[in-house]
Amino acid sequence: MTTASAPTAPLTPLTPDDFDAQDAVLDTLREHDDETPQWEFLEGALAALVCTRRRIEPDEYWPVLLGDTFQPMEHMAFVLRWHRRWAEVQTALDAPVETMDDERTYHPEVLDTLGAILALPPDQRSGDDAPDLATLPAFAQVWALGFMFVVENWPDEWQPPRDADAAQMLDEALGAIVTLTEGDAGPPVLSMYDEEGPPSVGQQRIDDFGAAIWAVYDLRQLWRSLGPRIEAVRKAPEPGRNDLCPCGSGKKYKKCHGAG
Repeated sequence: MTTASAPTAPLTPLTPDDFDAQDAVLDTLREHDDETPQWEFLEGALAALVCTRRRIEPDEYWPVLLGDTFQPMEHMAFVLRWHRRWAEVQTALDAPVETMDDERTYHPEVLDTLGAILALPPDQRSGDDAPDLATLPAFAQVWALGFMFVVENWPDEWQPPRDADAAQMLDEALGAIVTLTEGDAGPPVLSMYDEEGPPSVGQQRIDDFGAAIWAVYDLRQLWRSLGPRIEAVRKAPEPGRNDLCPCGSGKKYKKCHGAG
């Protein structure tokens, strides 16, 4: 399977219709593979791939994210929208932003599923087909799971650096994202789905979400500053003085390349 690398040139940001189109493709794929993830999961995975120390190419990550049967050439529109989102996220993470209010700041495409359900009319929230609210994912939980999925599947690229400060920075940043993989245990104070909707997200969850976004910035900065890992070069053992010289001359090493 051969696919093009993610483009580096700036591309048009995705619109709500584009995200709906990505979801529609995933829904179709899920008809044949029920383990196909939601877009929010892939949104987290994409952010992790942007931050990964070594550049991981599409040929390597598509089978991991969407299975061996996913054929990028058959879903080129999906792949192109993915590349557009990649460029958008990468640009945001490389921008010198300092506040969430900066329009250049990275904003993950995440869902407040509980808020969406609570915003429905009461008659649509009840009945045999109504979802169990206790089992719904917390705000941004699926995004965090997608991010950590990449970390877990490419562990060599997330090994702590030798520098103690850099290693601590890595640990704290990943810890902030891991926090979001857990549920929201705080009392709901507002809805991230509808500002006027019933409260569905706790204040601590909102604070943790902000910390996770800055953690992604830290990870991008950390690996860019360190660069790809350099494997140690191991010197081949030198032959004994009475061994044949490895150059193929037929002479003993001491009388050939080992002389002097």
